[in-house]
Amino acid sequence: MSSFDDRVDLLSDDEAKAAFEDALRARAASYAMLQRLFAKELDQDYLDQMTSMRLKASTGNDKVDRAYRLLSSFLGSRWERTLTELAVDYSKVFIGSGKSAYEAAYPFESVYLGEERRLMQEPRDEVLAEYRAAGLAKLDSFLDCEDHVAAEFEFMRVLAQRTLEGYRAGEADRAVELLEVQRRFIREHLARWLPKLSADMQKFAQSDFYRFLALYSEGFLETDSEFLDDVLEEN
Repeated sequence: MSSFDDRVDLLSDDEAKAAFEDALRARAASYAMLQRLFAKELDQDYLDQMTSMRLKASTGNDKVDRAYRLLSSFLGSRWERTLTELAVDYSKVFIGSGKSAYEAAYPFESVYLGEERRLMQEPRDEVLAEYRAAGLAKLDSFLDCEDHVAAEFEFMRVLAQRTLEGYRAGEADRAVELLEVQRRFIREHLARWLPKLSADMQKFAQSDFYRFLALYSEGFLETDSEFLDDVLEEN
């Protein structure tokens, strides 16, 4: 395996190293946000945190730009019943009434990539094997199936955080290995079904917030895939 120094010329000066460390930190934070927003309804504390976010007018990704415009619109129209409305919308988007397999954006990889539109199929077993290979089990506080999108984003968050810590410690080859695991997981799992989930979310969402989440998750995954390709390609 080529060393990190061979693949990416980011160790030449302190400024470049700091910039790359910032990029790794931002990745981990973005995956943490996605895990939180998909896992459960928004609460007041997290809504307040999102209100303080600085949104770029142009990021280079059209989906992310559109997502930020939706989020800005949503945040500008908050009122006393916003959290109640969002809880209702979360249920409508991700849970439905359970009468049909096509009435909500069920956030499970098995639903979108399995032979039938139902839970606990082969894709679930495959992601569980990935977690175990990395020495992880699903979150103790997360009771849904292991192929829930929030669980997959948590997996990416943990690996992104490990990458950051390895880079800080000077463990370049370990950082490369972790980035390659993340790129493979995106290609073999998230990139194959998240766009379908995003399309369904936009179909069922009644609020700009969950339209934002649909577009942002898809656009961020695209930009992160490009980042990983840039970092890992041979010089």
